[in-house]
Amino acid sequence: MRCQLVREYRFEAAHRLPRVPPQHKCSRVHGHSYRVTVVLEGEVDAETGWLVDFADIDTQVDPVIGRLDHRFLNEIQGLGNPTCEMLASWLWREIKPGLPLLIELAVSETENSRCIYRGE
Repeated sequence: MRCQLVREYRFEAAHRLPRVPPQHKCSRVHGHSYRVTVVLEGEVDAETGWLVDFADIDTQVDPVIGRLDHRFLNEIQGLGNPTCEMLASWLWREIKPGLPLLIELAVSETENSRCIYRGE
């Protein structure tokens, strides 16, 4: 049996976008309540009855989210221009090695604005 698992995480962070015109509202420091959704896909293990233990997903993702929570994203190595797109790509690179079944990652910076990333 093949399935997908979806797990969501949240964090608070501030950022500014240095590559937009000075009059753009995102050129100023502001914050978001981010939501990160990870999607794994694969074959369910016949013996355990699951694809991956949700706790094992947390073990891989929680430390990465912890590096972002209540931080100024521009100061994090690799996030000098922390757009939603760049943040999704950064998260993928940080999480994928520990979660080889990861097929999709979404970053929402508002209730109705998000980036969906499926790797390189």
